[in-house]
Amino acid sequence: MNALLPARAPRPSLPLFGALALALGRVHECCGPARHTWAMIVAGALSGPVLWIAPRWLRDRPHPDGIRPFAGPERFLFAAPEHRMELLWCMEEALRSGAVPLVVADLPAPPGLTPVRRLHLAAEEGAARAFRPPLGLLLTPGEGGAPGVESRWRMAPAHERAADRWRLERLRDRTAPPAAWHLSGRPDAWVLGRA
Repeated sequence: MNALLPARAPRPSLPLFGALALALGRVHECCGPARHTWAMIVAGALSGPVLWIAPRWLRDRPHPDGIRPFAGPERFLFAAPEHRMELLWCMEEALRSGAVPLVVADLPAPPGLTPVRRLHLAAEEGAARAFRPPLGLLLTPGEGGAPGVESRWRMAPAHERAADRWRLERLRDRTAPPAAWHLSGRPDAWVLGRA
């Protein structure tokens, strides 16, 4: 009976390192102490503007000198809502518009399942409006845990002598098993190896 169902077309994706990719038109999560670095790597893999949403009271913001190795700082637009509820509303509206290829929300805590579902629906609607489907990236503290995300990643410094070395973990993905890698190098010269 399943043979009668049409095959589902694969989602367009953003290739990052070899076979590692993020599905476009969906919302992903990154946690861990190097989550901002992960967001910069994703921004560098895309072209076009990046909307970075963070609460006004959060002091840890990207600086142009920190952005420059990954992507042009002129590509970044910053929104600083005053209230928690406005963070996800801003992200939802940006994804729905399809106006920017990457929408990053730096959150004080993981959102619940209903807001994540709303973000997925907004991203799908934005995909229908845009040339390229938008990608949503939730940055969450600690170990993350937003339910319903397409994938969850954790990035942390590898704490080895080599500079610019991280441990990247895929904690959850709808289409791939959990895995871990060591990531080293710099933009345009990344080296990814199994952990």
